[in-house]
Formats: sequence, structure tokens, C-alpha cells
Amino acid sequence: MKWTELCIYTTNEAIEPISNIIHEAGASGLVIEDRQDLERDWDNEFGEIYDLNPDDYPEEGVRLKAYLPVNSFLGETVSEIKQAINNLLLYDIDIGLNRITMSEVNEEDWATAWKKYYKPAKISEQFTITPTWEDYQPVSTDELIIELDPGMAFGTGTHPTTVLSIQALERYVQPNDLVIDVGCGSGVLSIAAALLDADHIYAYDLDDVAVQSTKLNVKVNKVQDIVTVKQNNLLEHVTVEADVIVANILAEIILRFEKEAFARLKPGGLFITSGIIQKKKQDVRDGLEQAGFEVIEINQMEDWISMIAKKPEESR
Repeated sequence: MKWTELCIYTTNEAIEPISNIIHEAGASGLVIEDRQDLERDWDNEFGEIYDLNPDDYPEEGVRLKAYLPVNSFLGETVSEIKQAINNLLLYDIDIGLNRITMSEVNEEDWATAWKKYYKPAKISEQFTITPTWEDYQPVSTDELIIELDPGMAFGTGTHPTTVLSIQALERYVQPNDLVIDVGCGSGVLSIAAALLDADHIYAYDLDDVAVQSTKLNVKVNKVQDIVTVKQNNLLEHVTVEADVIVANILAEIILRFEKEAFARLKPGGLFITSGIIQKKKQDVRDGLEQAGFEVIEINQMEDWISMIAKKPEESR
């Protein structure tokens, strides 16, 4: 079978929204070549477990490579992707150069070539993320290992927004907590919460591809008994009360359901948000505070912001 490699030259800020556009268009497989990965300065106790080859990355910015089957609908699909990317400007998202190139590849070449970009990475004091095909051996007895198959997922779990979310879960999730993961994507945050001994996790995503990907990764990590995965639009019709709600999504989406998040949290509960760009930082903070939250922590990695907001203890 023939495949077309769609190469999009863009910015770090646009990685997640464009990745979502690509998946919604039906692409099989996604490679992210981010120049900042070569320069990322992790805390001293963390760091990549493997070396990156500079030749695999653009001179500046980001390359996203998506793989589409060569068929009679290809031209229409590419046009829809281009239009959706241009529409990101309406949300003040910097799409950078936004140059798109296309080339043809054979299925057997694509099926294995992308895997060279994905190796085990230690992202926090406890967590290491590794692809399912790697024979990774833990280096400490308290290390928590998340295995991911990103073939249909939304990244490899090492993007700054995901790392910020996992580090926050590591600090705040307590044994027996009930956790809600809004916009679960690959399921990595749900799996992290499960490994931190949360009592139960509800993972929601509107995209069926994400739901299926989360179900697969939950089973791979053997936490399917405590993670319930459902297709759902944000927190619509959700009635459970959570100790922690985590959402690694765009700032604009966070501001669509901050009031619902407040209502679904127990008094003293935490709302962990990530995926926030610098120029949306104040908007998100204002929205959370207007909903009744107290913002107790703001963290940054590269150009990305995460916020941790608390529902006051006396709330009912």
C-alpha cells in the first residue's frame, strides 16, 4: 500500500492542536520533530535516557509528519487539513511558517521508521515512559513505568504539557482518590493516576480514536480494573464527585467547563490544568478564580504553563 507523508512546518505552540487536526483527518501515525527537544533542560534528577540525533530535526521550529493513504480522497483530505490549520489563527495560535510538503512512502518503510524517534524517557522523580516494544529495565525500586503504544495516540507522553500534568499528579494524587481525566488522549494521565494508587479514574474524550487508544494503553499497563474509559464531551452528564480533575487541553477548552469542574470536585479538591500558552495564562487564571477556585500553583516548562486550582474546603 502507498502512503503520503504530509510534512507540516510549524511552531511548538501549534503541536497539540495540529496533531489533533491530523488525527481527526484519519492519519495513521504521527512523527513530531521539535528542535527544542535537543535543547530541553530537565531538572538535574531527570533527563532523556537516550541521545537525539540533530540531523533528525529541523534547523528551527517543528516538523509534524503525518501519514495518509493514497486514495481518491487524498486531495480533499489535505485541503481540509490546511484549512483547519489556518483556522487556528482565529484562536491566536502561532502556526509559524505553516509550509506543507508531500512525499510518497511505502508502507513497510513507514511502519518501522517512526519508531526510532520514541525511546524511554524519565520525566519525573518516579515516572518513566517507555514504548511497548522496548525492553526497559527499571533503575530503582520505586520507579513507576508507563508503557505506551503511540501508533494511534496523541504523542509519546514526553511533551512539556504532559510532563507538567504527570508531575502535578505525582505531587497531589493520594491513595484512594477518585480522579477524572478530561480529554484523555492516549490515556497516559489516567495510567499515571492509577499507578499512584488512585481508587478509580474516569477517562473521557470526545474523539473515538482517543477513547480506543486509551483503552488499549490502559490494558497494556494492567490498570483496566480501575480506569473507566468513555466517549464524552468534557464533563457533560458527569455526576461523580472527584478529588482531582486533570485536563491537558487547550486554554480555550479549559474555559468552556471550569464551572462544571468546580461543581464536580469535592470541597478541597484540585483541578490540574495544562496545555496553556503564555498569552492565555491570565485568561485561564481569571476564569478559574471567577468559577470559585483558588489558584495555588503555577508551573512552566519551556513555553507551556500548567495551573493547579483548589476548590475551597467550605464549598458545598
